[in-house]
Amino acid sequence: MNQQKRNITLTVAAVCGFIAILVGLFTYTMMQPRILSVKELVGLGVITYQEPKAINDFELVAHTGTPFTKESLKGQWTLLFFGFSSCPGFCPATLAILNAMDAQLEPEIKEQTQVVMVSVDPARDTPEALAAYMPKFNQAFVGVTGDFLTIKRLSNQFHIGFQKEAGADENYNVDHGEQIVLIDPNGDYYGFFKPPFTIGQLKTGYQSIVKSYGR
Repeated sequence: MNQQKRNITLTVAAVCGFIAILVGLFTYTMMQPRILSVKELVGLGVITYQEPKAINDFELVAHTGTPFTKESLKGQWTLLFFGFSSCPGFCPATLAILNAMDAQLEPEIKEQTQVVMVSVDPARDTPEALAAYMPKFNQAFVGVTGDFLTIKRLSNQFHIGFQKEAGADENYNVDHGEQIVLIDPNGDYYGFFKPPFTIGQLKTGYQSIVKSYGR
């Protein structure tokens, strides 16, 4: 009788263990970023190019005081947008959303991601000004500034315009395009995210792209 009970106990334990494995596999699968089709990405406001576009050389400076060039875009994915530290609404909102998205990324993807804001107001956005501004959102985010014409030429490569508000005093605003540019690990222009942005939209679209890259 004791042997029979022991066999029943072992059988129940084995079945429970098997069920636990199935549940674990199902949970793991459900938690993995889903690979989206081009049509699904477009539905999220994510546009990708069939052939990534090469970016011309440029020389700017990061808020840390170190050079920021085309080489700074290689070796990881870059989410880049144009903004400025005196921006009243869009820029801080976008940085806050990107910070929230960054916190939710799969660790492996987070490790190969950098977020960059290139200033469209280099007259006020010195490296020191950006060094005080960027860490408010995320210590790892990079603020970039430099020569106005260099920034303008870089923005033109992404078809993003910007212009100082006419007739404004020293508290002027700068109108600028609001796309988030996606640059692949080769340093090429891979695509862009169209506003309005949400954490879910950015996270889902971005992780799908990274997971499917090179397949």
